[in-house]
Amino acid sequence: MLPVTLGIPRAEPPRGESQRRGSGVSTSSAASSDRYVIGVDYGTLSGRAVVVRVSDGAELGSAVHEYSHAVMDRALADGTPLPPEWALQDAEDYVDVLRTAVPEAVREAGINPERVIGIATDFTACTMVPTLTDGTPLSRLPEYRNRPHAYVKLWKHHAAQGQADRINELAAARGESWLPRYGGLISSEWEFAKGLQLLEEDPELYARTERWVEAADWIVWQLCGQYVRNACTAGYKGILQDGAYPSREFLAALNPDFVNFVSDKLEHPIGQLGDTAGTLTAEAAAWTGLPEGIAVAVGNVDAHVTAPAAKAVEPGQMVAIMGTSTCHVMNGDTLREVPGMCGVVDGGILAGLYGYEAGQSGVGDIFGWFVKHQVPQSYFDRADAQGISVHQYLSELTADDPVGSHGLIALDWASGNRSVLVDHALSGLVLGLTLQTTPEEIYRALVEATAFGTRIIVETFNDAGVPVREFIAAGGLIKNPVLMQIYADVLRLPIHLIDSEQGPALGSAIHAAVAAGAYPDVASAAAAMGKLRRDVFVPDEARADAYDELFAEYRTLHDYFGRGANEVMHRLKAIRQAAHLAAASA
Repeated sequence: MLPVTLGIPRAEPPRGESQRRGSGVSTSSAASSDRYVIGVDYGTLSGRAVVVRVSDGAELGSAVHEYSHAVMDRALADGTPLPPEWALQDAEDYVDVLRTAVPEAVREAGINPERVIGIATDFTACTMVPTLTDGTPLSRLPEYRNRPHAYVKLWKHHAAQGQADRINELAAARGESWLPRYGGLISSEWEFAKGLQLLEEDPELYARTERWVEAADWIVWQLCGQYVRNACTAGYKGILQDGAYPSREFLAALNPDFVNFVSDKLEHPIGQLGDTAGTLTAEAAAWTGLPEGIAVAVGNVDAHVTAPAAKAVEPGQMVAIMGTSTCHVMNGDTLREVPGMCGVVDGGILAGLYGYEAGQSGVGDIFGWFVKHQVPQSYFDRADAQGISVHQYLSELTADDPVGSHGLIALDWASGNRSVLVDHALSGLVLGLTLQTTPEEIYRALVEATAFGTRIIVETFNDAGVPVREFIAAGGLIKNPVLMQIYADVLRLPIHLIDSEQGPALGSAIHAAVAAGAYPDVASAAAAMGKLRRDVFVPDEARADAYDELFAEYRTLHDYFGRGANEVMHRLKAIRQAAHLAAASA
């Protein structure tokens, strides 16, 4: 997820010597003994590297590299058109992050690279790379440069919804024991649906694919030369439960040519979170400017590494990583089946606890779309005159308006629904528009819709016996105080904020410290290196009462359009798809 900045960024934390605290030794002696780790967070549009001090989690330097190919959702770089719902990337952009952002972050930190003891990465998921046995992406081969299926399928590639529907129908009919572990539905974003789409739409490339690799594991492979499949994505995105994947019989029933998908392309040794995948190769050391042979941690997911960065390691502490999309992760001490969750995995966040995941496919993306396509230039001009972003300007225009005064209700499904409906054929909606409706009112309604979607997730967990006791927010959206207060009012929960602008990268750095042996486990490292500000936003009771009334309307629309009473959204998506296919054929 790429953090979306809404509002005024906090001042940069002090760097260098002034950040040293609680060491019990003089600054000069501490400087000679300090050790550092690197966390690299791979988002939707860019990768960012952070240099972190092992002793206290101080972030000393950071750098961002934007992917040159960005997200290819309409056409490949050579102009080859893409159908609707596609979202591809070029794996070469990920290596460029190591070549540019890591050394730049080290330079900014002003540290001796020889004092770096480990590096760890996290990734958006489920993001899949088709490769040869040696890890070469198929898109790197000249003969496949114009073949869409040769490229990375980004997490928000939703074109495999038909395959996901068949997986779910067959699993339900067969009573597959793993299906309830995913809330009863497998997402089109995940490994099996995307793999089945590859087989059925480009059998030649499917046959050429020798490894079907999570990007989280592919980048670790580039760093240490070892392919280790991480337990997080294997469990949440790869349907690995109780040590087993879906059976050959199940796969054959989906498609006879899919029978060997697990054994031939997917199955690989599993690395636990915080473990060492290998050591930095000479080639990767040259890219990054780091010492050859330092520890490289097992890969992980951006949301899941953020939990320890926010000191959210106890059961019932839900962390929402709010960017282009939002991921909700939480530890629990019991195993429960939560309808529509993305999954529950033993040790999926922290060893010894069950890690739960849910999410919303579109949040900051929705606000970005609205600002890009629906807001008049005059709003940009006025925001510029005040020296603020147009997002902040729109937010502040309605900050003091009474709840419900815009007369609108929206559904936050412009990128489909990840939880709890798990249906990416759904689409967005704004109800109540009049000739008096203003852009800022629609923007406010879209913000509220995302808050309502989060409340649906929280209430579903509570009803399933996995209570949400605390709510912690991270990601770029936490910089918007109007948005965060709306969330507190809608959820009726105090909101704590991670005290870091680079939560996933800090979380990766924590895992790097554990992999390098600086701490015995992730919980211990989180206690020393994590950062949290408590009760930053608290609910206003009067506004919370008013939001209860609006939420009742949201739930009515949510169930009416999302649970089968009216299939108009599905029909519209099918009509759109058919029209594009007809145009492409012509």
